Amino acid sequence: MKAAVKQILVNPDNYSYVIYSPVSRSAAIVDPGFDASQALYFIEEQRLRLIYVIVTHHHMDHFYSVKHVKKVIPSVLVVASEIDSRRLDVQVDLKVSDGDILKLGEHKLHIILTPGHTKGSICVLVDDDALITGDTLFIGDCGRTDLDDGDAMEMYNTLHEKIMKLPGHVVVYPGHDYGDKPFDTLSNQIKSNKTLRVRSFKEFLSIP
Repeated sequence: MKAAVKQILVNPDNYSYVIYSPVSRSAAIVDPGFDASQALYFIEEQRLRLIYVIVTHHHMDHFYSVKHVKKVIPSVLVVASEIDSRRLDVQVDLKVSDGDILKLGEHKLHIILTPGHTKGSICVLVDDDALITGDTLFIGDCGRTDLDDGDAMEMYNTLHEKIMKLPGHVVVYPGHDYGDKPFDTLSNQIKSNKTLRVRSFKEFLSIP
């Protein structure tokens, strides 16, 4: 049985996620954003056991309510990349690196280091079925690289050397509601996403 992914729109346009096992009832929140109330309500309603709260990168609109989650469920483990954990004002319990795996019941959460939007951005591959991308890949676009520690070359390499090499059936779940649909398969995005269709870094830089 596949892990379930609950997509939650957090005001104004952030997506937060609850990944959970229908069998073991264990769960993880990814990017609780400014308001974790919907995610926490869903966890309580479904009688899930929250194991992790995972932060994809250090921007406040993705991690602001981590402290609230920790207050409500003190046993939860806060997870962030080794790099971006230095920029968070919350205690990180598990500092992860590229290739690390978190167990969620019978499921595996594969950590992929995806620099570009920030140096320590991560994506979470749930088994080989779903990819929570934070601000690395959106539907139809990718994250900005002109903020703080963003880097256009790193973003291009991340998209073309890491993301595009994943199985095409993987469903992309982005960090913001910026596209024409809330999620999509990677194969569809490879065909339609302007940042994945380019064939060189020079072309990537010329995208309007």
